[in-house]
Amino acid sequence: MNRINQLFKDKEKDILSIYFCAGHPTLEGTCSTIRALEKGGINMVEIGIPFSDPMADGPVIQDAATKALRNGMSLKKLFGQLRDIRTDVKIPLILMGYLNPIMQYGFERFCQSCQEVGIDGVIIPDLPFKDYMEEYKEVADRYDIKVIMLITPETSEERIRLIDEHTDGFIYMVSSAAITGAQKEFDQRKQEYFRRINAMNLSHPRMIGFGISNRQTLEAASSNAAGAIIGSKFVTLLGSEPTPEAAISALLEALKQ
Repeated sequence: MNRINQLFKDKEKDILSIYFCAGHPTLEGTCSTIRALEKGGINMVEIGIPFSDPMADGPVIQDAATKALRNGMSLKKLFGQLRDIRTDVKIPLILMGYLNPIMQYGFERFCQSCQEVGIDGVIIPDLPFKDYMEEYKEVADRYDIKVIMLITPETSEERIRLIDEHTDGFIYMVSSAAITGAQKEFDQRKQEYFRRINAMNLSHPRMIGFGISNRQTLEAASSNAAGAIIGSKFVTLLGSEPTPEAAISALLEALKQ
């Protein structure tokens, strides 16, 4: 069974997934960050593929991607770094990146490389659902790579049900239509969106991301989905703390406040 499916089978609530950008803050720190996250009790890790024009990302992740590219990070380099990650890391690993660098690498080659190093799924924010169905799904399925689709408050019920029917793993529920970035709380409009999606009784689990940085936003996400995805808050800490372990400790402390 794919590790993503296994995770949601074993743990239905309070799943915590962390995003960071490969190659930031140091070029060679990717695997040590993943191992530190697993050791720190994180359930799933999203590894960002740095790109020069990350349209869905806020300034924190944009800055991390810029620094990672300057450090020399590339998709080829990333797969090389991940070559032996499965000798000890057991939690699900997801690559998150934009279509341009993936297409330059070659989509089938990308899926094959994911399978070879033990990547379980991919999130491609700018991949249209129609294109996924017509051009990419068959290839991804062949390599057992789960393509995780995002929904927002603006996504129609029809599209959400199509995503639920034709994808696997989980649905990435973006808390707002805005860019990524830490928020102090989720307003009434976001809470209503969470309730609306809950009422749809979808067959796949959902994870809520964008804006989670403290106890209030974490609890709101966890009570309305299988768990939460944290990106900007951890990326900031990873850049300011001396080690990945210190960054994780600081994050877990912030999530209590």
